[in-house]
Amino acid sequence: MSEVAVIGLGRSGIAATRLLVRDKKAVYASDADPHPEAHSGVALDSLRDLRDVTVQLGGHDLARIKQSELVVVSPGVPPAAPPLAAARAASVPIISELDLGFQHLRATRCIAVTGTNGKTTTTALVKHLLIQGGVESEAAGNIGRPLAEVALAPDRYSWLAVEVSSFQLHDSPHFAPAVGVMTNLAPDHLDRYSSVAEYYADKQLLFRNAADKSVWVLNGDDRAVLGMARSVRGERRLFSLRGRADAWYDRARHVLRFGDEVLLGRDDLKLLGDHNVANALAAALAVREAGVAADAIARGLSSFHPLPHRLEPVREVGGVLWVNDSKATNIASTVVAIEAMTRPFVLLLGGRHKGEPYTRLGDLLRQTGRCRLVIAYGEAGPLVEQHLAGQVPLERGTTFENVVARARRAAKPGDVILLSPACSSYDMFHNYEERGARFRALAETA
Repeated sequence: MSEVAVIGLGRSGIAATRLLVRDKKAVYASDADPHPEAHSGVALDSLRDLRDVTVQLGGHDLARIKQSELVVVSPGVPPAAPPLAAARAASVPIISELDLGFQHLRATRCIAVTGTNGKTTTTALVKHLLIQGGVESEAAGNIGRPLAEVALAPDRYSWLAVEVSSFQLHDSPHFAPAVGVMTNLAPDHLDRYSSVAEYYADKQLLFRNAADKSVWVLNGDDRAVLGMARSVRGERRLFSLRGRADAWYDRARHVLRFGDEVLLGRDDLKLLGDHNVANALAAALAVREAGVAADAIARGLSSFHPLPHRLEPVREVGGVLWVNDSKATNIASTVVAIEAMTRPFVLLLGGRHKGEPYTRLGDLLRQTGRCRLVIAYGEAGPLVEQHLAGQVPLERGTTFENVVARARRAAKPGDVILLSPACSSYDMFHNYEERGARFRALAETA
């Protein structure tokens, strides 16, 4: 009996395995980590009891994978990983868990959100606005709930808000959203991609199955986004912070607009930074394609609150505001966090280096003139110090607790302590959520 190989056993891989079993497929499921549940928080015990499922942890049987009829890959597995290389060498088709789930949800229309930054906030906004408009909806994909898990559940939705990473798009040949959103493009994941061009090529796969009826919501201020979508089939809807568009920010009057129509005032949007105005405009355009009325969109935008770890105000004590932006795992994310600061701030910068130099931050920090101190830490600490030395006041921290203590001593009333690391968290933490939670706990004891 032929079988399907599932590579990676976090939440996505477990959902994919269960969905394949429901389709009466034999499954070989493996993970290089001997204890993947320690990181994902998802128990594997339920898989071991399933008929025709073999589970291997701590490695992969490459010979067995080469004999598979199909490989389903979880988003955390790099394209060059040995099991995927073995599958390609044997001409075994590879699809993502996202693609598998989508094929089981053909009756459900998807609003897919990708881009370098803002994906999760925009996806959460889309779900929130759909629900405010009376549309049955769920958020899935890279935001946390795998599409295969949605396909397994008895609930059915009219629309899904789907966050899609470049890793997921890489192996999703059947994925065809009704509405696609591209928030922005900037260099990222250079620890996994050999070049920016290679990373952008995966992002462009959002448009792989474009049709005349497709709708694309695009950042009208981003040349790379507009260039990528120039010859794509379907209709385009543009959002902009700089000038008039289908949805745009009228900075002179401090309002968000659909064309000439006022959507809501900037002060009614409870999100820090211009980038979140752009996210709100993108989500508004997307859900309008699902039939949500402007008044419902306005109500939804005004009732939406910041997501954890994304420019999340934690608390203000002694006149110092603590802001958790742990999800800022690349330079571009930290740039928008710095640009969102209207008060003097102490910046916590470091973690595991992802390949992009920090010199761009030095220029910006100098121009804003609001950075009181940079505290560099983690594996990237020496490189941060090397790239920023002499441009801004800078200290080196040791443990994360030491970094936060230094920030607490340096901040003055009226300041912000900003965790926006521009790095991954894997040198000190299992993920950015754990890093942000630790920062939040330390802030609560300040």
